[in-house]
Amino acid sequence: MKKVSTASQDAPQAASLDDKDKAPPAKPEQASGEKLVPPKMRKVHKHLTVADLLRPHKKALVLGFLAVAGESAANLLGPWPIKLVLDDVASKKGSHEAQLNYIQHWVGTDVMAIVMFACVAVFAIALLDAVCSYFEKYFTTNVSQWVTYDLRRILYAHIQRLSLAFHDQKRTGDLISRVTSDVADIQSFINQGLLSSLINILTLLGMVVVMFHTDWRFTLIAMSIVPPLFFIVYVYTRKIKKAARDARKREGQIFTVVQEVLSSIHVVKAFTREDYEQQRLEEASLDSVETAIRSRSLKAKLNPIVDIVVAIGTSLVLWYGAKLILAGVIPPGTLVLFFLYLKQMYKPMQELSKMTDTYSKAAVGFERIQEVLETDKEIKDVRGAKKAPRFKGKIEFDKVSFSYTPEQQILKDMSFVIEPGRVAALIGPTGVGKTTIVNMIARFYDPDSGVVKIDGTDIKKFKQQSLREQISFVLQDNVLFHGTIWQNIAYGRPEASKEEIMEAAKQANAAEFIDKMPQGYDTIVGERGITLSGGQRQRIAIARAIIRNANILILDEPTSGLDAASEKLVFEALDRLMEKKTAIVIAHRLSTIRRADVIFVVNEGAVVESGTHEQLMKKGGLYAELHELQFKQDEGEPVKKPA
Repeated sequence: MKKVSTASQDAPQAASLDDKDKAPPAKPEQASGEKLVPPKMRKVHKHLTVADLLRPHKKALVLGFLAVAGESAANLLGPWPIKLVLDDVASKKGSHEAQLNYIQHWVGTDVMAIVMFACVAVFAIALLDAVCSYFEKYFTTNVSQWVTYDLRRILYAHIQRLSLAFHDQKRTGDLISRVTSDVADIQSFINQGLLSSLINILTLLGMVVVMFHTDWRFTLIAMSIVPPLFFIVYVYTRKIKKAARDARKREGQIFTVVQEVLSSIHVVKAFTREDYEQQRLEEASLDSVETAIRSRSLKAKLNPIVDIVVAIGTSLVLWYGAKLILAGVIPPGTLVLFFLYLKQMYKPMQELSKMTDTYSKAAVGFERIQEVLETDKEIKDVRGAKKAPRFKGKIEFDKVSFSYTPEQQILKDMSFVIEPGRVAALIGPTGVGKTTIVNMIARFYDPDSGVVKIDGTDIKKFKQQSLREQISFVLQDNVLFHGTIWQNIAYGRPEASKEEIMEAAKQANAAEFIDKMPQGYDTIVGERGITLSGGQRQRIAIARAIIRNANILILDEPTSGLDAASEKLVFEALDRLMEKKTAIVIAHRLSTIRRADVIFVVNEGAVVESGTHEQLMKKGGLYAELHELQFKQDEGEPVKKPA
């Protein structure tokens, strides 16, 4: 683990508007004041492997492996002091005279000296085991924590870069489950199973070698149960893995239900659907419980079966060993030593069988993470894409067609041009593709055919990030994050200074209510800005767009749902925001767009009319019909149904 001293660096900036710049995101720090620096991991392009995750931590793994080797050695040496006392001291029938002579060379021939040596050896072996066990746990925890960090970082970054089409189809709760529960299962396996499984395997192999050296006949009898034992473990591991996959899927459904309800709690309460949502959660939980019980039942069956098979092997060795002792072929100490080794040999088998559940969960979790990582971004930077220059703001759709599914054609050979610095409005019935059009300008979606251009250049030739950095959005439902007001304004440009943030708030008509708050710009807004009114949220969103200073603005129903007073303030702020910029406004309320330089009327996937408000009213087409219909609704007159 690398550490970087911060003594010579500036102290982290406080999260307050009193600072000139926005504070950098906090990093985990140790109590000593040293920042943790994660080991560098090579860039993973698509297929993430276990080797990719473990490679940056090879030093810790090597040290952990050495600790594992020490533990295995301690396990192998553990029974020898007991055999020394039983055979070579107590019964004087030593079966390893060379070893006894070597010990006597160092400690002498006195019986008590040899016993003392055996006692010291027991303590030394225990000390070796304890020290190695500590370092094995330390390095394992170190690796598991950093692997968890890497997995979450990689997975979260990839999810954010996936297209809107992916997120439109994928359940958020299931993605949260993959970032949290699936990663946690992998961490648990590394903590509990990675090196411990290695310990068990090394111990098992070492025990087999030593046992063959001690008595090959006992060893063959003891090993006779291994084939059926591993066959049973293999069969149950596959079943447990399948059950773990089903259980994780059910848990993802629970995450989805909880996320949907908590993010829409106002709607749930408004329609008194608490009982219904409770029932949804209970049904999902029951499915999860049923799957988890089935998985646990399989594991519960495996352990007793393994214990029974091990008991059969132990009984065979005991039966055969007793015959040899009675016949005077071997001393009792040899049988005791063999039984101690037999226990040590069977123990890794039992431990490995118990790891099937942890391994299965980790394997399923890694599969689910891989499934997301191997999902193509869909919207990619093309080969040779360049950073976009500062836009002037000319936008052009040239015979653009688009569909979400083959059966759902949204845009059909759509063509139009918006000149730089002009305010363009998109209107039309619901579901004709107005929001799709603005999403394509930011390249959230690519057209099936045709070209979207900015300043005469196909936007596919620009890098996505540089393209979107020059577009500001003010939406109908602008999301504010849990944090201070100044942080939400600066979200559009994190490096903005105090003066720029305050000026943006002033231009957005937000300063007047911010200054009245007890903590001013340091006031914490609730999640999604729920502690603010709709008009206040919208003005902060406008300030966020102002501070970005982009030449292209997209306004999607920016005044929807506001009262007259708030709407007036928002309109004033929007006028300042749109000054000398190319703006595209989507609005159902025609009063919002009367002042637009050009109005595009969209219907059935195409632009059917275009012009100013006055020009379109004179034409008497769809725009005039929509205007007349809305005017009568606003005046409270009954709307006649068409014949």
